[in-house]
Amino acid sequence: MKPVDKNHKELEKELKQRDLVHQVTAPVVFEEMVSGSMSAYVGFDPTADSLHVGHLLPILTMRRLQRYGVRPIVVAGGGTGMVGDPSGRSTERNLLSPDELAYNSSAIESQLVKMLDFDGVDEKRSAIMLDNSTWLSKVSLLQFLRDVGKHFSISQMVAKDSVRTRLEQREEGISFTEFSYMLLQAYDYLWLYDNYSCKLQIGASDQWGNITMGIELIRKLRSQECWGLTIPLLTQTDGSKFGKTKDGALWLDRSKTSPFQLFQYFYNCDDSQVGKLLRYFSFRSTDELEDLIANVEVAPEKRVAQQALAYEIVELVHGSTEAQLAKRISELLFSPDISTLSESELLDAFGYAPSTTMAREALVGGRINVLELFAKSTLEHSISASRRTINQGGAYINNTKRTNPDEVISPKELLCDRYLLLRKGKKTLNLITFE
Repeated sequence: MKPVDKNHKELEKELKQRDLVHQVTAPVVFEEMVSGSMSAYVGFDPTADSLHVGHLLPILTMRRLQRYGVRPIVVAGGGTGMVGDPSGRSTERNLLSPDELAYNSSAIESQLVKMLDFDGVDEKRSAIMLDNSTWLSKVSLLQFLRDVGKHFSISQMVAKDSVRTRLEQREEGISFTEFSYMLLQAYDYLWLYDNYSCKLQIGASDQWGNITMGIELIRKLRSQECWGLTIPLLTQTDGSKFGKTKDGALWLDRSKTSPFQLFQYFYNCDDSQVGKLLRYFSFRSTDELEDLIANVEVAPEKRVAQQALAYEIVELVHGSTEAQLAKRISELLFSPDISTLSESELLDAFGYAPSTTMAREALVGGRINVLELFAKSTLEHSISASRRTINQGGAYINNTKRTNPDEVISPKELLCDRYLLLRKGKKTLNLITFE
């Protein structure tokens, strides 16, 4: 990771130009970041064995800070994950076992090493990952109540957005378990201050209340000033959580979400959002970003900005080889050259699409035509609906338009000797597998 000039004005300018500063406890924090001795932490409760796209913004913000000399500390919530953060939740989380949390933490660490520098020449700048169960599990209940709980009033805790919102939901409410979460997170900050001289916590905007609790605890117990910085909470154009699709979360684990699917998610982002996402996620210069964003106005149909965003995200998460492959598949998505894809590439690209299995014998002796094929797929439910799609010019097989309903399907058309890709209109797909 290439370091940059340690100038706090440049750091502050970069973060603000990219709209990465939602709230900050004190402006002096930007000077402290480039002092050469700053450690900053961000936490994730390992509720799954992979991070998802929604986690990218805090991770890549930490990557930016590391370039300016800040040491990133990533805290996996093996302890707090057993309690569950109520922030941004309308219901209580399912509680995981210690073994499940430990396994998830290990899987997450393998993803983080691709985006943060854990093996830098300068040890003081190298990222580290810690599990808060290692210190939270050693604190007795009585000690915790005496040393931490007595410094915060119930009225102060109830005033926090994450708690107040849940209390207003009379049926669900909030359990004492989740109510105590903010105290555990405050203790995390205190422990990191004592053991790693950590003086900055970073999180999404919905973490502001939890962050300020930790700052207050350090001030009361150590008489020291620490800071907090929040970044915007990402949402999609419809207000839903960023990184969510109709099929669930968009994961950073390639076995859950392929590099191609990740590429397509960002490639298909709305013109109104691509400028914001480029500023958040891209490490290109400001001038390069402005050129890409201007292209959205001049030639939106070319999707140059979206392609640049998608490529950079996949490269950060999976590496340049996967990014190049995802770009190639994307370029072939609506091209007859789809036949050049290998079976693994084809399944990477279209394995998520609805599928239909048919007997290979159906292709022998001209026994199935375009009309029947569409009728038997998930795209249509009747002969009449299939005929209408074909007559309206919306029927494609292997990205070639089919206008003759009686055209016979030949075995020679099979992709990788076993697949046909059917498409209705621009985006509705069905992958036919012949066995």
